[in-house]
Amino acid sequence: MIITFLGTGTSQGVPVIGCNCQVCASPDPEDKRLRSSVHILANGLSIVIDTGPDFRQQMLRENIKELDAVLFTHHHKDHVAGMDDIRSYNFLLRKAIPVYANHTTREQLEKEFEYVFEPNGYGGGPKVFINEIDGESFYLKDLEITPIEVLHDKLLVYGFKIGDFTYITDANYISDKELEKVRGSKFLVLNALQKVPHPSHFTLEEALEQIRKVNPAQAYLTHISHNMGLHKEVSEILPGNVQLAYDGLKLKA
Repeated sequence: MIITFLGTGTSQGVPVIGCNCQVCASPDPEDKRLRSSVHILANGLSIVIDTGPDFRQQMLRENIKELDAVLFTHHHKDHVAGMDDIRSYNFLLRKAIPVYANHTTREQLEKEFEYVFEPNGYGGGPKVFINEIDGESFYLKDLEITPIEVLHDKLLVYGFKIGDFTYITDANYISDKELEKVRGSKFLVLNALQKVPHPSHFTLEEALEQIRKVNPAQAYLTHISHNMGLHKEVSEILPGNVQLAYDGLKLKA
């Protein structure tokens, strides 16, 4: 399995219009974060988790020419706004692309992208078909995918465990029951927005506490805002098995 971080930032990430903080002004490419998303190549399948506003730019940057499925964590715009750009893959691959989402996310996608789902809608739009999922494991061909239910304030968000790899973004609470599903992961990706408290995201210390509970071989922090600080400086204070992810980072799981 090969994992590529398409983006590791947030809508409060960098660059931020009008912001002159040291992160936004940093020349370090590891401080330049597009909206959070990952690409997974496993068992011959090309899968993307979330299609944020930067989806097109990210896929072009990584030269990803195959797309077999999209998994959605939740319906917030910074995770779904780029769905329209799936149309390029419809043209290239000559097929509709299956997307997987829970009931709430499905309803919002059908509302926000109404032209895509109308029976006699716009013919030039992206061709997708939604598979509604719940908290039970499901399969893409022979690849097992286990949803991890977390809370983003009061909103149910899905993380996903695929083999030894678990990806969780936009969370500030994980129940002990769901955390049990994560145990055994060799690689854990978890959101850590900033160092100070936030109503709907883990802080750095809160994320580190969750990582200690799971004790993966390696953990990566994502969904990072410019308030976290410089990549180089934050990296120096992290435990040995934890690092800040950055756009373009590749893992082999």
